[in-house]
Amino acid sequence: MLTVETLKEYGADVAKGLARCANNEGLYIRLVKICLQELTSDALGEALASGDLAKAFDVAHKLKGGVSNLALDPIAAPISELTEKLRNKTPGDFSKLYDEIKLQTEKLSKLAD
Repeated sequence: MLTVETLKEYGADVAKGLARCANNEGLYIRLVKICLQELTSDALGEALASGDLAKAFDVAHKLKGGVSNLALDPIAAPISELTEKLRNKTPGDFSKLYDEIKLQTEKLSKLAD
């Protein structure tokens, strides 16, 4: 079950995330669940696999905003790095960062079960 405590154990900066939600725990948890749905949609993976770096950047940038605002630090770090690498739309090997994002998304998903 997704709770403030499980998010703390995951590595989220819950105090920062809650502050952005006017310290409303219910709102914070709902927003984390919405963000998790976007992370699990795999639009980022599809864009990377197809080589559509413009779309990959757009998706990564959107996800970066969500996870950063909610202070989901374990995902925010690799997605921020990936976003910056995609900003210039220069082809490269993004697999290490993408794999870390997927790993952290899976960990967060397990908390929500």
